[in-house]
Amino acid sequence: MGISTHILDTTRGRPAVGVTVTLERLGEGGYTPVAQGITDTDGRVKGLLVDSPAPGQFRLTFAVGAYFEALGVEAFYPEVNIVFSVRGAGEHYHVPLLLNPFGFSTYRGS
Repeated sequence: MGISTHILDTTRGRPAVGVTVTLERLGEGGYTPVAQGITDTDGRVKGLLVDSPAPGQFRLTFAVGAYFEALGVEAFYPEVNIVFSVRGAGEHYHVPLLLNPFGFSTYRGS
């Protein structure tokens, strides 16, 4: 249960290691941080949100600018934001990021 993510650098064909990922939840006053982590050697943030989330709107922010800068690669996006809705409690939400220096894609995984 919970919310998890991983990042695959599609240019290199490898997991994106060392990327800071922040999970936030939308409330009356805007977004509030819920959890934060750094991608491991598999490009995953284990235990980002272990408990089943209550329904609502969430945002994942990936600090990818620093990742590409560390690789010495010019990139267009300093960060990637993915906003998604949790509709049913008790489900697992996996939100992967497929990344390259000038684009990205995402989907609801399993």
